[in-house]
Amino acid sequence: MKLIIYLLKKVLPLFFGAMFFFALVLNLVDLFMNIATYLQNNCSAKDIGLVMAYYVPKTIWYAVPVAILFSTSYALSEMYASNEIQALLASGVSLFRFTLPLLIISLLMAYGLFVFENKFVVQTYEKKTTLQATLLQKTKNENNSNVIVLSDNGKIIYSAARYTEKAKRLRNCYFIFRGDNKELLAIISSKQAFWNSEHNRWDLEEPEQYEMVDDTLKMTKVKSEYTDQLTESYEIFRKTNVDVQSVSASDAKIYIEHLKKAGLPYNEELSEYYKKYAFPFIVFIVVFLSIGLTGKTRKNVLLISLASCIGASVLFYVTMMVTMVLAKHGYISAFSGAWSPVIFFTIISVVLLRYART
Repeated sequence: MKLIIYLLKKVLPLFFGAMFFFALVLNLVDLFMNIATYLQNNCSAKDIGLVMAYYVPKTIWYAVPVAILFSTSYALSEMYASNEIQALLASGVSLFRFTLPLLIISLLMAYGLFVFENKFVVQTYEKKTTLQATLLQKTKNENNSNVIVLSDNGKIIYSAARYTEKAKRLRNCYFIFRGDNKELLAIISSKQAFWNSEHNRWDLEEPEQYEMVDDTLKMTKVKSEYTDQLTESYEIFRKTNVDVQSVSASDAKIYIEHLKKAGLPYNEELSEYYKKYAFPFIVFIVVFLSIGLTGKTRKNVLLISLASCIGASVLFYVTMMVTMVLAKHGYISAFSGAWSPVIFFTIISVVLLRYART
Protein backbone atom coordinates (compact mmCIF):
# COMPACT_ATOMS: atom_id res chain seq x y z
CA MET A 1 0.00 0.00 0.00
CA LYS A 2 2.86 2.37 0.81
CA LEU A 3 4.36 1.73 -2.64
CA ILE A 4 1.03 2.54 -4.28
CA ILE A 5 0.69 5.79 -2.31
CA TYR A 6 4.30 6.70 -3.13
CA LEU A 7 3.74 6.06 -6.85
CA LEU A 8 0.51 8.05 -6.93
CA LYS A 9 2.17 10.94 -5.11
CA LYS A 10 4.77 10.96 -7.88
CA VAL A 11 2.32 10.78 -10.79
CA LEU A 12 -0.92 12.52 -9.82
CA PRO A 13 0.45 16.02 -9.01
CA LEU A 14 2.30 15.99 -12.33
CA PHE A 15 -0.84 14.81 -14.12
CA PHE A 16 -3.11 17.53 -12.75
CA GLY A 17 -0.47 20.20 -13.33
CA ALA A 18 0.14 19.09 -16.92
CA MET A 19 -3.60 18.78 -17.62
CA PHE A 20 -4.22 22.31 -16.37
CA PHE A 21 -1.30 23.64 -18.41
CA PHE A 22 -2.27 21.93 -21.70
CA ALA A 23 -5.96 22.84 -21.28
CA LEU A 24 -5.04 26.47 -20.62
CA VAL A 25 -2.80 26.60 -23.70
CA LEU A 26 -5.58 25.22 -25.93
CA ASN A 27 -8.08 27.74 -24.57
CA LEU A 28 -5.70 30.65 -25.02
CA VAL A 29 -4.89 29.56 -28.59
CA ASP A 30 -8.61 29.62 -29.42
CA LEU A 31 -8.92 33.06 -27.78
CA PHE A 32 -5.97 34.59 -29.61
CA MET A 33 -7.17 33.23 -32.96
CA ASN A 34 -10.45 35.16 -32.59
CA ILE A 35 -9.53 38.11 -30.35
CA ALA A 36 -9.29 40.59 -33.23
CA THR A 37 -12.80 39.74 -34.45
CA TYR A 38 -14.16 39.88 -30.89
CA LEU A 39 -12.81 43.43 -30.48
CA GLN A 40 -13.98 44.46 -33.94
CA ASN A 41 -17.53 43.31 -33.12
CA ASN A 42 -17.45 45.03 -29.69
CA CYS A 43 -18.03 41.76 -27.82
CA SER A 44 -18.26 42.08 -24.05
CA ALA A 45 -15.69 40.51 -21.75
CA LYS A 46 -18.50 38.53 -20.15
CA ASP A 47 -19.45 36.84 -23.45
CA ILE A 48 -15.81 36.13 -24.32
CA GLY A 49 -15.30 34.64 -20.87
CA LEU A 50 -18.43 32.52 -21.32
CA VAL A 51 -17.05 31.14 -24.61
CA MET A 52 -13.81 30.22 -22.83
CA ALA A 53 -15.73 28.62 -19.97
CA TYR A 54 -17.79 26.48 -22.36
CA TYR A 55 -14.55 25.42 -24.07
CA VAL A 56 -12.89 24.22 -20.84
CA PRO A 57 -14.43 20.69 -20.84
CA LYS A 58 -13.30 20.12 -24.44
CA THR A 59 -9.76 21.30 -23.68
CA ILE A 60 -9.62 18.99 -20.66
CA TRP A 61 -10.76 16.11 -22.87
CA TYR A 62 -7.92 16.91 -25.28
CA ALA A 63 -5.38 17.41 -22.49
CA VAL A 64 -5.94 14.24 -20.45
CA PRO A 65 -4.07 11.78 -22.75
CA VAL A 66 -1.10 14.14 -23.14
CA ALA A 67 -1.01 14.90 -19.42
CA ILE A 68 -1.11 11.24 -18.33
CA LEU A 69 1.62 10.44 -20.87
CA PHE A 70 3.85 13.21 -19.57
CA SER A 71 3.28 12.52 -15.88
CA THR A 72 3.79 8.75 -16.14
CA SER A 73 6.88 9.02 -18.34
CA TYR A 74 8.44 11.75 -16.23
CA ALA A 75 7.78 10.05 -12.90
CA LEU A 76 9.04 6.62 -13.97
CA SER A 77 12.05 8.07 -15.80
CA GLU A 78 13.00 10.08 -12.74
CA MET A 79 12.74 6.96 -10.58
CA TYR A 80 14.94 5.06 -13.03
CA ALA A 81 17.47 7.90 -13.08
CA SER A 82 17.68 7.95 -9.28
CA ASN A 83 17.94 4.10 -9.13
CA GLU A 84 14.68 3.81 -7.17
CA ILE A 85 13.24 1.34 -9.67
CA GLN A 86 16.41 -0.78 -9.53
CA ALA A 87 16.21 -0.91 -5.73
CA LEU A 88 12.55 -1.86 -5.98
CA LEU A 89 13.27 -4.68 -8.42
CA ALA A 90 16.13 -5.93 -6.28
CA SER A 91 13.74 -6.22 -3.33
CA GLY A 92 11.58 -8.69 -5.30
CA VAL A 93 8.78 -6.37 -6.50
CA SER A 94 8.20 -6.75 -10.25
CA LEU A 95 7.75 -3.75 -12.52
CA PHE A 96 4.27 -4.93 -13.50
CA ARG A 97 3.17 -5.30 -9.90
CA PHE A 98 4.55 -1.88 -9.00
CA THR A 99 2.85 -0.12 -11.93
CA LEU A 100 -0.39 -2.12 -11.90
CA PRO A 101 -2.24 0.66 -9.99
CA LEU A 102 -1.38 3.05 -12.84
CA LEU A 103 -2.84 0.63 -15.40
CA ILE A 104 -6.04 0.23 -13.38
CA ILE A 105 -6.37 3.99 -12.95
CA SER A 106 -5.79 4.51 -16.69
CA LEU A 107 -8.58 2.04 -17.53
CA LEU A 108 -10.96 3.82 -15.17
CA MET A 109 -9.83 7.14 -16.63
CA ALA A 110 -10.51 5.87 -20.17
CA TYR A 111 -14.07 4.95 -19.19
CA GLY A 112 -14.47 8.28 -17.40
CA LEU A 113 -13.20 10.13 -20.47
CA PHE A 114 -15.87 8.47 -22.63
CA VAL A 115 -18.65 9.31 -20.17
CA PHE A 116 -17.27 12.83 -19.73
CA GLU A 117 -17.37 13.45 -23.49
CA ASN A 118 -20.75 11.81 -24.04
CA LYS A 119 -22.58 13.45 -21.13
CA PHE A 120 -20.86 16.80 -20.78
CA VAL A 121 -18.27 17.78 -23.41
CA VAL A 122 -20.62 17.46 -26.39
CA GLN A 123 -23.25 19.70 -24.81
CA THR A 124 -20.88 22.43 -23.60
CA TYR A 125 -18.91 22.44 -26.86
CA GLU A 126 -22.14 22.93 -28.83
CA LYS A 127 -22.96 25.93 -26.61
CA LYS A 128 -19.45 27.26 -27.19
CA THR A 129 -19.63 26.98 -30.97
CA THR A 130 -23.13 28.51 -31.07
CA LEU A 131 -22.21 31.49 -28.87
CA GLN A 132 -18.89 31.95 -30.67
CA ALA A 133 -20.62 31.95 -34.06
CA THR A 134 -22.97 34.66 -32.76
CA LEU A 135 -20.11 36.79 -31.46
CA LEU A 136 -18.15 36.35 -34.68
CA GLN A 137 -21.35 37.10 -36.63
CA LYS A 138 -21.24 33.85 -38.53
CA THR A 139 -24.78 33.03 -39.62
CA LYS A 140 -25.86 29.46 -40.13
CA ASN A 141 -28.35 28.97 -42.95
CA GLU A 142 -30.34 25.78 -42.50
CA ASN A 143 -32.55 26.35 -45.56
CA ASN A 144 -31.82 23.95 -48.38
CA SER A 145 -32.37 23.82 -52.14
CA ASN A 146 -32.83 20.91 -54.54
CA VAL A 147 -33.28 18.42 -51.72
CA ILE A 148 -33.31 14.68 -52.35
CA VAL A 149 -33.73 12.28 -49.44
CA LEU A 150 -34.02 8.50 -49.54
CA SER A 151 -36.09 6.79 -46.87
CA ASP A 152 -37.16 3.27 -45.94
CA ASN A 153 -34.09 1.72 -47.57
CA GLY A 154 -34.71 3.58 -50.81
CA LYS A 155 -38.39 2.65 -51.12
CA ILE A 156 -39.47 6.27 -50.65
CA ILE A 157 -37.72 9.18 -52.36
CA TYR A 158 -38.37 12.77 -51.29
CA SER A 159 -37.58 15.50 -53.82
CA ALA A 160 -38.18 19.20 -53.19
CA ALA A 161 -37.09 22.43 -54.87
CA ARG A 162 -36.55 24.08 -51.50
CA TYR A 163 -36.79 23.43 -47.76
CA THR A 164 -37.47 26.38 -45.42
CA GLU A 165 -36.40 25.78 -41.82
CA LYS A 166 -38.45 28.56 -40.19
CA ALA A 167 -41.74 27.25 -41.59
CA LYS A 168 -40.61 23.60 -41.78
CA ARG A 169 -41.91 23.59 -45.32
CA LEU A 170 -41.06 21.78 -48.55
CA ARG A 171 -41.91 23.52 -51.84
CA ASN A 172 -42.54 22.01 -55.28
CA CYS A 173 -42.07 18.50 -53.98
CA TYR A 174 -42.41 14.99 -55.34
CA PHE A 175 -42.68 11.76 -53.37
CA ILE A 176 -41.78 8.56 -55.21
CA PHE A 177 -42.86 5.21 -53.80
CA ARG A 178 -41.16 1.96 -54.84
CA GLY A 179 -41.69 -1.70 -54.07
CA ASP A 180 -39.35 -4.29 -52.55
CA ASN A 181 -37.60 -4.74 -55.90
CA LYS A 182 -37.40 -0.96 -56.40
CA GLU A 183 -40.19 -1.06 -58.99
CA LEU A 184 -42.24 2.13 -59.29
CA LEU A 185 -45.57 2.06 -57.42
CA ALA A 186 -46.73 5.66 -57.27
CA ILE A 187 -45.72 9.32 -57.47
CA ILE A 188 -47.32 12.11 -55.47
CA SER A 189 -46.66 15.74 -56.35
CA SER A 190 -47.53 18.72 -54.17
CA LYS A 191 -47.01 22.47 -54.29
CA GLN A 192 -46.05 22.52 -50.63
CA ALA A 193 -45.68 20.14 -47.71
CA PHE A 194 -45.74 21.22 -44.07
CA TRP A 195 -44.38 19.26 -41.13
CA ASN A 196 -47.15 18.18 -38.72
CA SER A 197 -45.42 17.94 -35.34
CA GLU A 198 -48.52 16.48 -33.71
CA HIS A 199 -48.69 13.44 -36.01
CA ASN A 200 -44.99 13.46 -37.02
CA ARG A 201 -45.60 13.43 -40.75
CA TRP A 202 -45.84 15.74 -43.77
CA ASP A 203 -49.20 17.34 -44.67
CA LEU A 204 -49.52 17.97 -48.39
CA GLU A 205 -51.08 20.97 -50.12
CA GLU A 206 -53.08 20.20 -53.29
CA PRO A 207 -51.49 16.78 -53.81
CA GLU A 208 -51.81 14.83 -57.06
CA GLN A 209 -51.18 11.09 -57.22
CA TYR A 210 -50.02 9.04 -60.19
CA GLU A 211 -50.06 5.27 -59.77
CA MET A 212 -48.89 2.38 -61.91
CA VAL A 213 -51.96 0.71 -63.42
CA ASP A 214 -51.40 -2.04 -66.02
CA ASP A 215 -47.79 -0.88 -66.51
CA THR A 216 -49.03 2.65 -67.19
CA LEU A 217 -48.68 5.67 -64.93
CA LYS A 218 -52.19 7.08 -64.43
CA MET A 219 -53.59 9.82 -62.25
CA THR A 220 -55.59 8.37 -59.35
CA LYS A 221 -57.13 9.45 -56.09
CA VAL A 222 -54.62 10.28 -53.37
CA LYS A 223 -54.41 7.31 -51.01
CA SER A 224 -53.60 7.49 -47.32
CA GLU A 225 -51.58 4.27 -47.57
CA TYR A 226 -48.95 6.39 -49.32
CA THR A 227 -49.29 9.75 -47.55
CA ASP A 228 -49.16 8.07 -44.13
CA GLN A 229 -45.66 6.84 -44.98
CA LEU A 230 -44.29 10.39 -45.28
CA THR A 231 -42.80 10.43 -41.79
CA GLU A 232 -39.14 11.30 -42.47
CA SER A 233 -38.24 14.00 -39.93
CA TYR A 234 -37.88 17.61 -41.10
CA GLU A 235 -34.39 17.69 -39.53
CA ILE A 236 -33.07 15.53 -42.37
CA PHE A 237 -33.94 18.22 -44.92
CA ARG A 238 -31.85 20.93 -43.27
CA LYS A 239 -28.72 22.17 -45.00
CA THR A 240 -26.42 20.42 -42.59
CA ASN A 241 -24.42 17.26 -42.22
CA VAL A 242 -24.25 15.62 -38.83
CA ASP A 243 -20.67 15.42 -37.61
CA VAL A 244 -20.59 12.16 -35.65
CA GLN A 245 -17.51 13.34 -33.75
CA SER A 246 -19.38 16.34 -32.32
CA VAL A 247 -22.55 14.62 -31.09
CA SER A 248 -23.25 12.11 -28.35
CA ALA A 249 -23.05 8.37 -29.01
CA SER A 250 -26.85 8.02 -28.85
CA ASP A 251 -27.39 10.85 -31.38
CA ALA A 252 -24.71 9.41 -33.64
CA LYS A 253 -26.43 6.02 -33.56
CA ILE A 254 -29.76 7.59 -34.57
CA TYR A 255 -28.10 9.38 -37.48
CA ILE A 256 -26.39 6.20 -38.67
CA GLU A 257 -29.71 4.35 -38.49
CA HIS A 258 -31.19 7.03 -40.73
CA LEU A 259 -28.39 6.59 -43.26
CA LYS A 260 -28.97 2.83 -43.25
CA LYS A 261 -32.70 3.34 -43.64
CA ALA A 262 -32.15 5.69 -46.56
CA GLY A 263 -29.73 3.31 -48.24
CA LEU A 264 -26.92 5.90 -48.10
CA PRO A 265 -23.21 5.22 -47.43
CA TYR A 266 -22.45 5.11 -43.72
CA ASN A 267 -19.00 3.48 -43.39
CA GLU A 268 -17.31 6.71 -42.35
CA GLU A 269 -19.99 7.61 -39.81
CA LEU A 270 -20.06 4.09 -38.35
CA SER A 271 -16.28 4.01 -37.95
CA GLU A 272 -16.41 7.40 -36.19
CA TYR A 273 -19.14 6.00 -33.94
CA TYR A 274 -16.93 3.06 -32.93
CA LYS A 275 -14.02 5.46 -32.49
CA LYS A 276 -16.00 7.22 -29.77
CA TYR A 277 -15.64 4.06 -27.70
CA ALA A 278 -12.13 3.13 -28.81
CA PHE A 279 -10.32 6.47 -28.67
CA PRO A 280 -10.52 7.00 -24.87
CA PHE A 281 -8.34 3.90 -24.53
CA ILE A 282 -5.47 6.12 -25.70
CA VAL A 283 -5.12 6.88 -21.98
CA PHE A 284 -4.50 3.20 -21.19
CA ILE A 285 -2.20 2.82 -24.22
CA VAL A 286 0.10 5.73 -23.34
CA VAL A 287 0.43 4.57 -19.74
CA PHE A 288 1.19 1.02 -20.85
CA LEU A 289 3.72 2.30 -23.39
CA SER A 290 5.33 4.55 -20.80
CA ILE A 291 5.84 1.62 -18.46
CA GLY A 292 7.33 -0.54 -21.18
CA LEU A 293 9.57 2.13 -22.72
CA THR A 294 11.01 3.91 -19.70
CA GLY A 295 14.39 2.75 -18.51
CA LYS A 296 15.52 1.41 -21.88
CA THR A 297 18.81 3.31 -21.63
CA ARG A 298 21.20 4.33 -18.86
CA LYS A 299 22.20 7.60 -20.57
CA ASN A 300 19.92 10.62 -20.79
CA VAL A 301 17.19 8.41 -19.34
CA LEU A 302 14.62 11.18 -18.96
CA LEU A 303 15.06 12.62 -22.46
CA ILE A 304 15.19 9.23 -24.20
CA SER A 305 12.17 7.87 -22.32
CA LEU A 306 10.04 10.91 -23.00
CA ALA A 307 11.04 10.96 -26.67
CA SER A 308 10.27 7.23 -27.02
CA CYS A 309 6.86 7.55 -25.41
CA ILE A 310 5.90 10.64 -27.43
CA GLY A 311 7.06 8.93 -30.62
CA ALA A 312 5.02 5.83 -29.82
CA SER A 313 1.94 7.94 -29.09
CA VAL A 314 2.31 9.82 -32.39
CA LEU A 315 2.60 6.44 -34.11
CA PHE A 316 -0.66 5.40 -32.43
CA TYR A 317 -2.45 8.50 -33.75
CA VAL A 318 -1.07 7.96 -37.25
CA THR A 319 -2.06 4.27 -37.19
CA MET A 320 -5.59 5.17 -36.15
CA MET A 321 -5.80 7.77 -38.92
CA VAL A 322 -4.75 5.16 -41.49
CA THR A 323 -7.17 2.50 -40.27
CA MET A 324 -10.01 5.04 -40.16
CA VAL A 325 -9.33 6.00 -43.80
CA LEU A 326 -9.32 2.31 -44.76
CA ALA A 327 -12.62 1.83 -42.93
CA LYS A 328 -14.10 4.92 -44.60
CA HIS A 329 -13.42 3.48 -48.04
CA GLY A 330 -14.63 0.00 -47.09
CA TYR A 331 -11.28 -1.82 -47.24
CA ILE A 332 -11.74 -2.96 -43.64
CA SER A 333 -14.76 -3.01 -41.36
CA ALA A 334 -15.75 0.06 -39.35
CA PHE A 335 -15.13 -1.86 -36.13
CA SER A 336 -11.60 -2.78 -37.25
CA GLY A 337 -10.88 0.79 -38.26
CA ALA A 338 -11.59 2.04 -34.74
CA TRP A 339 -10.39 -0.83 -32.57
CA SER A 340 -7.44 -2.44 -34.41
CA PRO A 341 -4.94 0.27 -33.31
CA VAL A 342 -5.99 -0.22 -29.68
CA ILE A 343 -5.57 -4.00 -29.91
CA PHE A 344 -2.29 -3.72 -31.85
CA PHE A 345 -0.65 -1.27 -29.44
CA THR A 346 -1.88 -3.20 -26.42
CA ILE A 347 -0.03 -6.25 -27.76
CA ILE A 348 3.08 -4.12 -28.37
CA SER A 349 2.87 -2.76 -24.82
CA VAL A 350 2.65 -6.28 -23.39
CA VAL A 351 5.73 -7.30 -25.38
CA LEU A 352 7.65 -4.19 -24.25
CA LEU A 353 6.72 -4.84 -20.63
CA ARG A 354 7.76 -8.49 -21.02
CA TYR A 355 11.27 -7.39 -22.06
CA ALA A 356 11.48 -4.35 -19.81
CA ARG A 357 14.40 -4.09 -17.43
CA THR A 358 13.49 -6.14 -14.38
